[in-house]
Parts: sequence; C-alpha cells; structure tokens
Amino acid sequence: MRVLGIETTCDETAAGVVRLKPGGGGEILANEVMSQIAEHAAFGGVVPEIAARAHVEALDALIGRACARAGVKLADLDGIAAAAGPGLIGGVLIGLTTGKALALALKKPLAAVNHLEAHALTARLTDNLPFPYLLLLVSGGHTQLLAVREVGDYVRLGTTIDDAIGEAFDKVAKMLGLPYPGGPQVEIAAEKGDPERFAFPRPMAGRAGADFSLSGLKTAVRLEAERLAPLSDRDVADLCASFQAAIVDVVVERTRAGLRAFRAVAGQPTGLVVAGGVAANGPIRRAIARLAGETGLRVVTPPHALCSDNGAMIAWAGLERISRGLTDGLDFAARPRWPLDDRAPRAVGGKA
Repeated sequence: MRVLGIETTCDETAAGVVRLKPGGGGEILANEVMSQIAEHAAFGGVVPEIAARAHVEALDALIGRACARAGVKLADLDGIAAAAGPGLIGGVLIGLTTGKALALALKKPLAAVNHLEAHALTARLTDNLPFPYLLLLVSGGHTQLLAVREVGDYVRLGTTIDDAIGEAFDKVAKMLGLPYPGGPQVEIAAEKGDPERFAFPRPMAGRAGADFSLSGLKTAVRLEAERLAPLSDRDVADLCASFQAAIVDVVVERTRAGLRAFRAVAGQPTGLVVAGGVAANGPIRRAIARLAGETGLRVVTPPHALCSDNGAMIAWAGLERISRGLTDGLDFAARPRWPLDDRAPRAVGGKA
C-alpha cells in the first residue's frame, strides 16, 4: 500500500510517499520538503499571504519530485492524503484542494488528515509503536500531552493556557536579537551560556492536571533583558541557557503529571513519544529520555527530519486511516482550528 501525502499548513511545502511494510510500520519512499525560511526571515515570523503564494508555486513540482524519487506514477498510488488543518487557512486550502483534485482525477481514496494526528502517529511509522502511548506534542503553535489510544482516538491530558513552547522560544529569540527561526538559535546560544545565572520561574510546577503556561517565563526573560540592556554576547548566552533550562524543567514536570493522568484514561502506556518541531531540541530530547528511563518506559523521538512539518508524516497518517476504511469526501472543509480531542474543553487562555 502506497500513499502520497501533501503538507501546506504553515511555512513548509512538502510531499511524501510511504508504504506499509509487511511486518508493520512504514517505509518512507520519498520525503520532499521546501522550506520558506528565507522568505519570512525579514519579517521575524511567518506571513500567511507569502506562505500561501509559495505553496502555489512549489507544490506541483514537489509532488512530481516525490513520485519520481519513490519510483511510482500517480496512477500507481493507493491513496491520497492531504493536511486539512489546523493551520494557516490559505495554505491549508491549497494543499487540500490539490489532494482532492488528485483523488478525483485518479479515482483514489482521499484522507483529509489532521496535521496534529500526523505528528501523533509518526512513532508508528518509524518504530511501529503499539497503542496506547503518551505523546508530548511540542511545536511553534501547539504544546499538548495526549493519550494516543488508537487512530482517531485521543484524550488530551494537558495543553498550554497561553504560549506554545516553540512560540516562547521564537519570542525570546526575537527579543534577544537572534535570527529567525528562533528556536534553534536559542539552543545554539545556550550551549555557551550559564543555565544557573538567572533564576527564572517554572510555571505550573506542582499544579493539579498537566497544563502548561509559558507567558510568565517569557516575561521574566524580557524583564531581565531590559534590566541588563545593552546586552553583551555573554548576557545573551546566559539568558538563553537559563530560559532553556527552565523550559526543560517544565517539560519534565508536566510530562510526569501527564503520565499520572494517562493511567486513569488508558492504562499502562507502551511508550513515551515526543513529536513536533521543538522535539528536535537536544536538551528536551535528552531530558525526556532520562524521564522514560526512570519510569521504565520506551521513548520514541522521531528523526529530526520527521519532527518538523513534512509530507511523509501526512502520507503515513493517511495510510493508517485509509487502511481502516476511514476516508473522506471531496466536500471535506479545511479547518484553521482542529483539536485532536474535540471533547476537551478549550483551555483558559483560548489555546486548543
């Protein structure tokens, strides 16, 4: 079974082809990604109109490259998967409409994929991890702890009530004058800094539940930076190191709380998965690995290329859905907001 996946929810245009391996899990036949970092760098963040235009210009060629690299013709595919949200609605519409057109023209089943579900299922593509497992989903727009019980069956255990972790990294980088995208730049600067110089808060530590809050930590960094201005290179490195250390502590403490909550809704997890763009952060990956070791859990952190947005993860989520008979009609609407657990209440700060 071979499925084409299309991803256009933010600032990466991507197309991938995966197939199901006989023993379970998947094989990536192609994973073509075009980043738009250069187009958005001057603005310090993603500009939706620029992103949408870049998707239009690049998507057809990327699909052609993905099929060529995979050694398949479009007619040979068993299904088409396209990210249908959540994300910037202009970009989502471009990818979903392209997926619908291909499915109609080729008479293939369509899977309108939740971008977050694609991140949630990547561990099954790479490691054939059985259900149920705990997912820490950390990206520029999302910070959630989820019980992944089956395809389409998710229980949100915790979320952010304000900023997402990736969003906090990017905002701290911007206030410290670091280039865009900020997350990797903060990590690089932190390597040269002293993580104990500044005693930043660990928001929500010890609180009931497994929710996150990052705005207070971000504000603490800003106030310290304003107090020290003008900042030296040493100040920037120490601020980054202290901020990142606080984030790591928050992630570990909140994930412990998520593990306790998991057992009440899904029993014993088969593993602990970290996914999303921020999952590429080395200190966070290592801290979660230590936590998994302490609790006797298997930890799965996808390769860096599968942490950021990509077409292979969309293709795999589509394959999982299509193989279960979960297909979608051509009238499926793009969704700028699409929570994995639609039964969960909206967080206090309005984040999904």
